[in-house]
Amino acid sequence: MTAPFDDALSAEADAVLALARAHGKMLVTAESCTGGLVAAVLTAIAGSSDAVEGGFVTYSNEAKMRLGVPQPVLRDHGAVSEETARALAQAAANAAARPGIEVVAVSVTGVAGPGGGSAEKPVGLVHFGASDGSRTIHRAMRFGDIGRGAVRLASVATALSLLKELLDTP
Repeated sequence: MTAPFDDALSAEADAVLALARAHGKMLVTAESCTGGLVAAVLTAIAGSSDAVEGGFVTYSNEAKMRLGVPQPVLRDHGAVSEETARALAQAAANAAARPGIEVVAVSVTGVAGPGGGSAEKPVGLVHFGASDGSRTIHRAMRFGDIGRGAVRLASVATALSLLKELLDTP
């Protein structure tokens, strides 16, 4: 086990790192409700520096805009939305891009709870984006009001799955 993460989550992170290495890509995260946990699980694995470029914790809307999410996206759709998740992943990929390095970014934005939810965006709703700069994919999950920690850990697993999906798709 790679503390403090369980064996299954660590194995998933290790598989993502192996795929990134096999494809010659570097990983970057842009996280809101997970507060950096996706980057943490990836970098808990020894040797991950050859596949992890870095991460951004963009908890506030202002932080999301500083990274590159357009203000109209946040205004029109809110922080917890498909549009914001896509824009956040694209912004992270763009921010981490540099000559000779191909980047794959994942974003997480949602309502972990226990408060902060609404009828339209309940506790446990999390949006994910993944982008390689040329294409961006999205996933939305409704984990329910299962507790803040459980929503965050389930979100990490989903983010890793989305990275695998993008890395596996030519």
